[in-house]
Amino acid sequence: MTLWYVVRRVAFFFFVVWLAASVIFVIVHLAPGDPISYQVGRMAAQGQGVQNGAAVIAQYKKQFGLDHSLFHQYIAYMTQLAQFNLGYSITDFPTKTTTLVGQALPWTIGLLLTTIVISFVIGSLLGGLMAWRTTPRILRSLLPGFMAFAAIPYYIVALGLLYLFAYRTQLLPPNGSRGVLDTSTGLAAAPDILRHSILPALSIIIAVVGFWMLGTRSTMISVLGSDYLLLAEAKGLSETRIFLRYAMRTALVPQITVLAVWIGGVLSGAILVETVFAYPGLGQLLVTSINGRDYPVIEAVGLAIVVSTAGALLVLDLVFPLLDPRVRYERHS
Repeated sequence: MTLWYVVRRVAFFFFVVWLAASVIFVIVHLAPGDPISYQVGRMAAQGQGVQNGAAVIAQYKKQFGLDHSLFHQYIAYMTQLAQFNLGYSITDFPTKTTTLVGQALPWTIGLLLTTIVISFVIGSLLGGLMAWRTTPRILRSLLPGFMAFAAIPYYIVALGLLYLFAYRTQLLPPNGSRGVLDTSTGLAAAPDILRHSILPALSIIIAVVGFWMLGTRSTMISVLGSDYLLLAEAKGLSETRIFLRYAMRTALVPQITVLAVWIGGVLSGAILVETVFAYPGLGQLLVTSINGRDYPVIEAVGLAIVVSTAGALLVLDLVFPLLDPRVRYERHS
């Protein structure tokens, strides 16, 4: 892997981020309605008196730069973005957008890291066993069941778990991240947070694990009969060692590539799951900001999703030659 390739991939990463930020900006600002007028109208509908409404709307439009043309707003937005300044929230002014995203991001990262690791490990291991020659037939019969769950959207699985474990049996809390009366902090709060996270995490794991099973099963089938497996058998190595050290190690290389691409899909699905369970992550923040027409927050959440997905692909592309020595990136004249 040459320095030129690294520079080119990093430059492409920033190009993707710029393009996505531009598309998000245009979509948000071309949506019908005016966020300032909407906020003032909502306050009036709730019985909160707003004196000199027209003057207030004009002042806040000037504050957020909404009194300029779309082109000037875009230039101002990109200038702020280059300075890592995402502006202020319209709904929660004068709270900065980065503050709201910073409060929601750890919840989403914690949920996604847990579910991605668990579903990838379980799904890949079961998928490898599905294709392995000595796997009992009863274990092979599990694949259709998991694939059925993989075809069901995240939020449908979430609603089913919510009905079964929260409303029907009342074994787990239905929403939120903490109990209403729980005031504990630090490690003392961990059990309650974990208990509230079980259903959101489980809904993603159930919906994703079948995908990893099918992918690993397909790659494992192509690995069976390889010369290095026959050599390992001739050396008298145990079946478990051949499966884990030789077969699974090779079968997982394509799956790691898919893992980076799949992060974006899991993140978008987590938005719906967080909405169903009122989980205080980026998904819940995005829905709240859309309902309040909070342009800066919508743009910041969308940008965070794009950066995380594009960043994962960039990291994978740079470290992939270390995972698979057969891959080499060279500059061709």
